[in-house]
Amino acid sequence: MSHEMASSAGRVGIAMPRMLYGTAWKKTRTTDLVIRAILTGFRGIDTACQPKHYEEGLVGDALVQLEKNHSIPRATLFIQTKFTSVDGHDPQRIPYDPNADLSTQVQQSFARSLANLRTHYIDSLVMHSPMRTHAQTLTVWREFEKFVSDGKVGQLGISNIYDITELRRIYEDVKIKPTVIQNRFYNQTGYDKEIRSFCADHNMRYQSFWTLTANPHILTDRTVLTIAQRRRCTAAQIFFRYLIQIGITPLTGTTDEKHMKEDVDVITRIDELSGDEIEAINDLFP
Repeated sequence: MSHEMASSAGRVGIAMPRMLYGTAWKKTRTTDLVIRAILTGFRGIDTACQPKHYEEGLVGDALVQLEKNHSIPRATLFIQTKFTSVDGHDPQRIPYDPNADLSTQVQQSFARSLANLRTHYIDSLVMHSPMRTHAQTLTVWREFEKFVSDGKVGQLGISNIYDITELRRIYEDVKIKPTVIQNRFYNQTGYDKEIRSFCADHNMRYQSFWTLTANPHILTDRTVLTIAQRRRCTAAQIFFRYLIQIGITPLTGTTDEKHMKEDVDVITRIDELSGDEIEAINDLFP
């Protein structure tokens, strides 16, 4: 794939791609879909140690099959997973001891992720959301920092954080700064303009999820459709191309192989948007 698929590298593993394949809600199809995504050209996978919404072990099965059957080693892939607090789990499927202290929960969850993914390191470890208190968030983060120091994790991040004051406080109080913020990209949060500005100022990558689902008006806008027609591609491709150029790493969880190829083509085949095209699309976001 194009060199543009890479951004800043962590201490271990490869650089973070410009687009990730998301594995939430894939259930029993997870292994097949991850294999299809990688064979299509994706080199980054997002998952979580959260059986309620992700089958992390089936991502691991895909990684094994990709290396065995397709000569694509795990070392060539960017794998991102998450620690989820007790609040975010199905009480019947918590992948660690919910009665253990918080530090132990983080350690157990991370060990489970390594086992599930058949790997000895994680490229990007994300806190699925801030904890109930700032002190608890810092407790989790300190365990994350140990993983980085031990060479088991390349970079750290936080998901589902929409309060800029909270983000600033976390950033100021941690030793190893977050590299990733992963949020819903939608109008209800004003498209996280303050948070994205903070990311740009502090060398962090903003990852968007629910990107197409939450923005059908963008995909049907005349400006976007005109640009797509002129470039002989889809409105979704133009939207993804725009996001990448303004510094966002979109997640896509499509189950359609045709759409997988179109998503990869955003990076490898579609030329950058012009300044005028970027400005025209900017106007769609109040």
